Amino acid sequence: MEEFESKPQYTYELATVGSRFIALIIDNILLFVISLVIGFFLAIFNLDSFLIGVLINLGYHWYFWTRRDGQTPGKSAVNIRVIKTDGTPISDTDAIVRVFGYYVSSIALGIGFLWAIFDANNQTWQDKMANTYVVTAEKEKKKVTV
Repeated sequence: MEEFESKPQYTYELATVGSRFIALIIDNILLFVISLVIGFFLAIFNLDSFLIGVLINLGYHWYFWTRRDGQTPGKSAVNIRVIKTDGTPISDTDAIVRVFGYYVSSIALGIGFLWAIFDANNQTWQDKMANTYVVTAEKEKKKVTV
């Protein structure tokens, strides 16, 4: 008889829309400061500031989501993190898709962010695009089993 190794199942508490909003504000303040500093030095070379801003945003989120357990400084401050819908950490590709989803949600007048208010799993459009959940940093509570 062949035994199958089953993946452990964890239950996570979904992050509230309010905690996600606070994390977003903190991260946007940090990104603004970083962009100002880098933009000041790069202005000397007359580089496209929009492209630089996109790359800074992408690099910031990619690094923290993939190299820091799914927690940007804003998410860490409110004790939440990003995971895949199967409970695994997000990949480099997932992070890029999720950042692209931020732009889609923003271009749609923020509707993609507000979607979490009405979604059963508190998912925004970027969560749906990248197959992610934002959960509290501890396993347990309002429950999504992965």
